[in-house]
Order: sequence, then C-alpha cells, then structure tokens
Amino acid sequence: MSIALLDLSESNLQLWSGEHHLRSPGYALHTGQEYLFGREARATARLEPRSINTRYWWQLSTEPLQPALGPARHTGDLVHGHLQQLHREAGKPAEMLLAVSGSMQREQLALLLGIAQQCPFDVVGLVNRSVALGSLYGGPGRLFHLEVQLHQAVISELAESGGQVEIERTVPLPGCGLLQLQERLVEIIATSFIRQTRFDPRRKAATEQQLYDALPDTLRVLQRDGETNIELNGYRARVTLEELSAAGQRLFDGAPQTMGVLRPDDRVLVDPIAALLPGLSARFPQMQELDRHAMQTALEHHMALLVQRGQPLNFITTLPCMTQTVTPRETPQPPAAVLEEPAPPAATHLLHGDRATPLLPSGTALGGGWELLAVERGWQLRGSGATPLVNDEDYRDGQLLGRGDRIAIGDQPALLLIEVCQ
Repeated sequence: MSIALLDLSESNLQLWSGEHHLRSPGYALHTGQEYLFGREARATARLEPRSINTRYWWQLSTEPLQPALGPARHTGDLVHGHLQQLHREAGKPAEMLLAVSGSMQREQLALLLGIAQQCPFDVVGLVNRSVALGSLYGGPGRLFHLEVQLHQAVISELAESGGQVEIERTVPLPGCGLLQLQERLVEIIATSFIRQTRFDPRRKAATEQQLYDALPDTLRVLQRDGETNIELNGYRARVTLEELSAAGQRLFDGAPQTMGVLRPDDRVLVDPIAALLPGLSARFPQMQELDRHAMQTALEHHMALLVQRGQPLNFITTLPCMTQTVTPRETPQPPAAVLEEPAPPAATHLLHGDRATPLLPSGTALGGGWELLAVERGWQLRGSGATPLVNDEDYRDGQLLGRGDRIAIGDQPALLLIEVCQ
C-alpha cells in the first residue's frame, strides 16, 4: 500500500492517497452533536461564528480550550478529530508522510506526533514544507517561500549550497493571515455594494457568507480580466483589481522588511491561495506561483530520504535540489493550440440519484447558483457562490466536462454526467 502524503498548511490542508486528493481548510464546527471539519465547517463560518474554531492548528497545545467548543478539552482534540476525518475520507491509508510549516514550534511538533500515535495510521516521515517546496527550484539568487496561514503569514528564507536546499530562518507576519485578508477584501466589496446599490451584504449573516464563498472565484476572474461584477441577493456591484489591492497593504509593507530589497535573480515561491491576493504579483515581480500538486511532486521525489520507519522521526530541514527545476510562472508558454484541452466523452443527461434529466444546451440548473451550459466541445459550469467540485477537485474556469464527470455543489448530493444511448 502506498504512503499517503499530508501537507499541513492550515489554510488548505492537502492529502494525496492513491486516487484521492483531499483539500480541507483548518475550520472546526461543533453542531451540537458532532464536529465537522474543513469545507463543511467553513461554509457556516459567518452563519454560526460562535460554533467555529480556526485557531486549533496555529495554537496547537494542551491548554484548556477558550472559548469552549463542545466536549473538546483543548486544540489537540480538534487536531485529532481533523486528522481522523482526513484519514477516513482518504480510504484509511496505513501510513502517512507529513509536511509541516516551519512556524510550528518544537513542542507543537512533539504534540502533533503524540496525537498521530492515537490515530489509526503510522507517521513515517516529517519534513519542513518550505524545504520540500524549495527543493523543486535550483539556480542562483535567494529563495523565499511565502505561506499565508489563516491567522498569519510566514516567510521562510531558504539557502542552496552544494546541491542542497535548507531552511535559514522563518519569520511570522502577524495580522497578515488569510482571515484578515478576506475581511479587508469583503469590507472593500461591501463598500462598493453600498455605494453603487445601497445594499450592505454584511447586514445579514446569510449574504455575508455568500460574499465570502464567492471570493475565490471573484479573485480568479479579477486576475484574468481586471474587473468583474458580483451579484448577491438580486443586487450587482462592479469591483476592480486595483481597488481590492489595498486589502494586502499590511502584507505588502511587512514582507519587504523581512526579505530586504529583492534582486532580479531572487525568487519568491507562493502557494496558490496566496497568489490570488490582488496586487501581490505586481509588488513581487519575482513571484512564482506553486502548482497545486507541487508538494506531492516534491514528497514523491524525495520519498527514499523522507521515510523513517522503525526509528525516531527526525524533522527534516535539508533536502537535495531536484536536477530539473520547475518552469517559472513568467516563462513563455507554448501556443494555445498545443495546450488545448482534449474534448471529453459526450454526455446527454444528468443523473441525480436514480433519475436522469436531459441536458439543455441553453442551460441546465444545478442548484446553488450554478448551471451547466453547452459549449463547442463539451459542457461548462457557469454561476457564482462556493466553487463546485468536479471529481473531488475545484472546478477550473473554462474546464470542459463530459460523460463520467461527477459534480458536487455545497452539501447537495453529487450529480453525474452520463450518456443515454437511443
């Protein structure tokens, strides 16, 4: 059985195990009867703020939980519950290799391994996640990794010597976490709604939650088009990339103080979530956005060095550079025709449980504010709100869908695209 790979970045935990690729942000919700973690918990963060905890990975300890959240005694109990849920959803792998942020203290690492011993899997390796990602890149110049956690940003400086990359220092940037950045973005967008429509989406928890859910797709469109319209509760407001750039000012001011003046051959590696922040690429021309499977690539490449079965685990902070570096984000890409996505298998119906509904070329409503439209070479999703999952992955703007693709929107039952033969 293969070893599962778990990237413990609290703003987006990722686990690869066989055909499973799970993503689960560090949110814990107590419903009154049970705990929910990850996406399900995040979807109610604005609706039930007193039932949510987002600090349990960042403040991992055995101190009494304040404020209380159900029967959990401390944040360690919530971490244990989150690990258990990921393990179940990944098909119950027997072994895991963990990539951990350099901001985690020695005592927290020891507690994490103690918690893992109470889980139904064995931890067979432990590595600094910035070092693992940095090993994908070689060449001259300084190398930094910018990680945006939920409650802080972290800058790790890496050094390469003799074909090895190692951690030099890790510096936290308080007040620059994903939650703070989202709050500033929502404030700017809400101001636009009030100015343009006199509607304040923050006055009700439901519309505020919808605005938070719409943020990722909104930011992706802004990166491409520079402006977009957001629709909420029948109101529409126009926002631009430029006006939202003010949300990251604290990070834009704090990061250079840590990194100093960047030279042309320096590189700043950025996780995909952080790369969505408006204005970040303009402030850091040396920025290189990491592929969402970059950690999987790095851990699989170094597997022989990282696995430590039958011995005390060492926290690995030095790895050899891969011989072939990852293509930088700014490298010119091949012509679009070369990269054209192949047409998916034909689909004619949407299977919901045991009922098949014919697909309408003009648009088939899926619920949750989304619909399925016919395009030249397949089907595409259109809508707003929480990003749908297609085969357990976030839907990509412009992605072609066809027979066999499974669509999940929020907590609705999954829908399956099928072909009905005449």
